[in-house]
Amino acid sequence: MLASFRPALVLFVLLTAITGLAYPLAMTGLAAALFPGKAAGSLITRDGTVVGSSLIGQSFTSPRYIHGRPSATVAADPVDATRTVPSAYNASNSAGSNLGPTSAALAERVKGDLATLTAENPGATVPVDLVTASGSGLDPDISPEAALFQVPRVARARGVSEDRVRALVTAQVEDRTLGLLGEPRVNVLALNLALDAGLRQ
Repeated sequence: MLASFRPALVLFVLLTAITGLAYPLAMTGLAAALFPGKAAGSLITRDGTVVGSSLIGQSFTSPRYIHGRPSATVAADPVDATRTVPSAYNASNSAGSNLGPTSAALAERVKGDLATLTAENPGATVPVDLVTASGSGLDPDISPEAALFQVPRVARARGVSEDRVRALVTAQVEDRTLGLLGEPRVNVLALNLALDAGLRQ
């Protein structure tokens, strides 16, 4: 029995060293050398200060900014650790709401969001991504239609013409990856930084 135990132990230690240490370190080093920005988290800076990541959405609530998709992420309740409370774009707890199409809570939230957005831009069709959360709850992008829908509100709040805001939105539209993967999109954080830079008064 001891004769069969020793090779198993040696193989276990060897494979642990290869797959648990050598391979991850090699891939991390290779990623850092070939894609330094992405390997470091795709961080976005403004005036030398990190303001976020292009991969993780942020909550913008001011009317001066383009808003992202609803986020269903939660955090521990500071009052009662056995419960959770909504915490938009909580990267430490990425998840969807797990509410299905028959959920009264989901229907109620969507109706409320729809009413708010319809009042904000009467007569316009509300893009679906402004009332639906992504599966991760961290989606940093919205559709160009969702960004353009918000142009009137942002222009009013900033006291500028809709054309100026629309031009900045259009300039931030990213095409499909490799021309065929995904859909055209707008990174909300990058657009809001462009709005601040392009509409300084």
